[in-house]
Amino acid sequence: MNRFFKLKENGTTVRTEIMAGITTFMAMAYILSVNPSTLTAFGRIDMGWYSVFLATALAAGIFTIAMGVFINFPVALAPGMGLNAYFASVVLSSATTEHEFTWQMGLTAVFISGIIFILLTITRVRQILLTAIPDSLKHAITVGIGMFITIIGLKNSGLMTIGVEAGSDIAANKFTDVLSFETVIHMGSLENTNVQLVIIGLLLISILMVLRVRGAILFGILGTTLAAILMGAVDFSSLSNPQTPWVPDFTQLNFWEFDWEGIMHTGIVSAIATFTFVELFDTFGTLVGTAERAGIMKNPEEGKKRVGNAMFVDAVAVAGGAMLGTSTTTAYVESAAGVAEGGRTGLTAVTTGICFLLALFLAPVVALIPGPATAAALIIVGVLMAQSIRDIDFQDMVLAIPAFLTFVIMPFTYNIANGISFGIVTYVILACVANVAGKKKYDIHWMMWVLAILIVLRYVLIGSQG
Repeated sequence: MNRFFKLKENGTTVRTEIMAGITTFMAMAYILSVNPSTLTAFGRIDMGWYSVFLATALAAGIFTIAMGVFINFPVALAPGMGLNAYFASVVLSSATTEHEFTWQMGLTAVFISGIIFILLTITRVRQILLTAIPDSLKHAITVGIGMFITIIGLKNSGLMTIGVEAGSDIAANKFTDVLSFETVIHMGSLENTNVQLVIIGLLLISILMVLRVRGAILFGILGTTLAAILMGAVDFSSLSNPQTPWVPDFTQLNFWEFDWEGIMHTGIVSAIATFTFVELFDTFGTLVGTAERAGIMKNPEEGKKRVGNAMFVDAVAVAGGAMLGTSTTTAYVESAAGVAEGGRTGLTAVTTGICFLLALFLAPVVALIPGPATAAALIIVGVLMAQSIRDIDFQDMVLAIPAFLTFVIMPFTYNIANGISFGIVTYVILACVANVAGKKKYDIHWMMWVLAILIVLRYVLIGSQG
């Protein structure tokens, strides 16, 4: 084991690596309950809670172990936050439209994005994209996804409600142009049990984070669940429910549930582009950041090679996760928790992956966790992702305005792709104007022009709603 994972060469031991792997698992185990709730939209999408739970545990286990064994990299993978929320929002928003976008089509879009990502990795086109997009927009995308996730947590918990007072009747499930004063966002009733529980969850997780407790999100979820039990808000039927068995029932797995006939649906093009685009930057930031923290980038040449190899495993995980029945599987920033505990090699990842596979036998316990507990986790994850805002230069309007539009339009139009699109187009326009005016020289990569033109054509030909 020492020779296979090069433990001595990396200045670590078996015990340190195993403890680091367990720490990483504790830091990201919340996804086992959050992902099924998010992808099923708390029961409104018929993917099946247990089916998504199986896919989540299997994808995280299999591909995290692969990252450790084949790349010797201390990074764990699991279905990503933000993209799972985007997945659910696209399915829900089209449920009653003429061109319904089913969850099977969503998985197809994720699978195709995985294949695209593999090709981008092999051909090294990805490096061009990473160079083309300004750092300010990369940070803004992360912030925007965090806000998007926060909106979902607030709305699903009931802490945020929307009051509509329109002058005329509004048809259900239709886009409407009501006036600003006709639709108002309110705080939910503090007498509502779900609202009380999400507040408890927010306080618990926040306090644990302030105290720097490893696995603060997971322990906060468990603490909120205990509070829900004491308040009589937990249904214990899952402990004996055949739909959430103690022994894994893989017949319930949504394996290869793709809809190839619906592949030409107009919405799927936008979905594929969004899954691919966001995953591209999310993975890059996570892998490079973790590699630097682990000391892997001390040798830049070797470090870049290992990060490149890790990106290939990540790309395969995207397609593989879709085959298992979950949204985009990606590298997790929580891997930094294990690195901070001394994890330096793939043994850390293998340990984390084994923990996820063992979690397959805990479905009935995970199913006990109430929605407000996972909603609180979503809001806190939003806080973590919003930290990237400090890397945006708001004194420079050419950078600030596109970045601001990116992370504001995402949550308030309930669409990640819209935010990215506005950010790219406005940057190209403002940078071009500034260059012509001679105020300051801004670099506009040729790929940014290509992306901007494609985005404009997308809105002209396909439209903005739906």
